[in-house]
Amino acid sequence: MEPAETGRRSYAMTPDEFRRQGHEVVEWVARYMERVEDLPVVSSVEPGEVRALLPEHPPERPERWEDILADVDRVVLPGVTHWQSPNFFAYFQANASGPSILGELLASGLGVQGMLWATSPACTEIESLVLDWLVELLDLPDRFRSTGAGGGVIQDGASGATLCALLAARERVGGAAALGRLVAYASTEAHSSVVKGARVAGLGEDQLRLIGTDPTSRAMDADALADAMADDAAAGRVPFFVCATVGTTSSHAIDPVAAIAPLAEHHRAWLHVDSAHAGAAAVCPDLRFVNVGLDRADSYCVDPHKWLFTNLECDAFYVADRRPLLAALSVLPEYLRNPASESGAVTDYRDWHLPLGRRFRALKLWFVLRHYGAEGLRHHVGQHVAWAQELADWVEDDPRFELAAPVPLNLVCFRHVGGDAANQRLLEGLNASGRLFLTHARLDDRLTLRLSIGQTTTERRHVEAAWQHISELAGPA
Repeated sequence: MEPAETGRRSYAMTPDEFRRQGHEVVEWVARYMERVEDLPVVSSVEPGEVRALLPEHPPERPERWEDILADVDRVVLPGVTHWQSPNFFAYFQANASGPSILGELLASGLGVQGMLWATSPACTEIESLVLDWLVELLDLPDRFRSTGAGGGVIQDGASGATLCALLAARERVGGAAALGRLVAYASTEAHSSVVKGARVAGLGEDQLRLIGTDPTSRAMDADALADAMADDAAAGRVPFFVCATVGTTSSHAIDPVAAIAPLAEHHRAWLHVDSAHAGAAAVCPDLRFVNVGLDRADSYCVDPHKWLFTNLECDAFYVADRRPLLAALSVLPEYLRNPASESGAVTDYRDWHLPLGRRFRALKLWFVLRHYGAEGLRHHVGQHVAWAQELADWVEDDPRFELAAPVPLNLVCFRHVGGDAANQRLLEGLNASGRLFLTHARLDDRLTLRLSIGQTTTERRHVEAAWQHISELAGPA
């Protein structure tokens, strides 16, 4: 029905309007890339400040595109913490890159719903291909390739991957009917998503055992795991799931997967390896110690959106045997039946995770892998690790500081010898300056600063400037 107020036949953006306004948006993003290094890394707005800049009610009439884009600068930008700044050293990175952004644009323009092979064959087949490419690039076990009994799928993140692994493991030991007897295991340093996933999978608090870690490596104590699993089995419980972490969030500890795997196999428990951040290091042949033991894992995940320059959301989740996963998650209403699915010749990724709907996530990863090539990925990841090792040397050479954990890759955990109060002041001063952003952990119950080097555009000069700023704020020795 034609709107009476204006007589307009359509409010849709025409291709010519899209072309014109799209150029402006791409230009805005390009300018942002050029200036993000000079912006304060951490947003300084107060709670509610962003919302207060906007009207309380939605617009009745269409607004001018110029006004919309102007509000990106006026409203949005001051409320953004700049994860794409080369001075962002907090958490683990959530990276973007030019080819990934363009892949996202193309995926948004196509606007496909890739729940079934039949709903967009390219969405499925490119995803299977690029995940097989990753198996080769990271030297992962062949059992994770789509051409065998297993295969990979792009999840929104490692949290979703962990939950799917839990559900597949539960299915393999009898499904929900066995739930009350099941026990899962992870280290005390494992990601919080393991606890959340266990809750969603129906486990009670007493059905997830958090295993202690080695005091030096901070990795899971395999002997303690063996004792816990044996005790549970003797009591009539069923050890069904173990999550080993390669690169913990707090300290980048690497659980001994090769020692954990036989314990899981003995109890017929599912072994999931969460290598969300650190797994990308395996693109460099000399860093493939992160893969030790993977050949015996039931599932594995790595996040290209952390350290392979691909925008959120892009977690590569692999299973060695897809049957338990599909059995746990397949639901087939009549309206999804189609000849291609019933032929058994195609993959329907709707059965590989919780959502039915799925974007064309693989395009951005495909663009990144083709733009950088293995050579480019090795170059940047290798540099990040080298700079972290150099920073660790600077810390060790300064009597005001100490390393708080080993530095196997690109995370440096350190602290001022003056104690928690001194470290808290230092952390707050650094982040308030706007010149960089760090986060913290508690290691040995002591406040510890974390500096992660892995942002797409970070260079050695940014790391050097960060250390100089830390040194200045730390005060005299």
